[in-house]
Amino acid sequence: MNPIHQVFELLRNELGVVLSSTLARLVLAAILGGIIGLERQLRHKPAGLRTNMFICFGSAMFTVLSSQLAGSLGGDHTRIAAQIIPGIGFIGAGSILHARASVTGLTTAATLFVVASVGMAAGGGLYLTAIFATGLILIALVLLGRMEHTSC
Repeated sequence: MNPIHQVFELLRNELGVVLSSTLARLVLAAILGGIIGLERQLRHKPAGLRTNMFICFGSAMFTVLSSQLAGSLGGDHTRIAAQIIPGIGFIGAGSILHARASVTGLTTAATLFVVASVGMAAGGGLYLTAIFATGLILIALVLLGRMEHTSC
């Protein structure tokens, strides 16, 4: 096997590993965000399936990009990822509505915030953390939501 062919084979193998890892992270983020979003959608909340899926996927994408761009171009990989938090805060603030006697949308805003963290975990390759957090979020939304309605 000639040296040029060996280099191409090595690059193809490396590229395959990077792409499969990246794709797995992004797909997992989309699925986990979609699961949480589906719960919100079924309860007829403003931020439903697509919103949660997009926020989770976007957070994962920015996390992956942060790592890959900093690795290839040099720099601090936390700088891009750190901007996810204020961005999601801005979106969450827009979901909070203030009427004369009540404030609504706080759970929606909080859900968007934690969904972004699930996306960051998936994007960072912390699969078990992302899955565990999704389960805990669903438990909180479903069970605690039922407890709130029965106590009122």
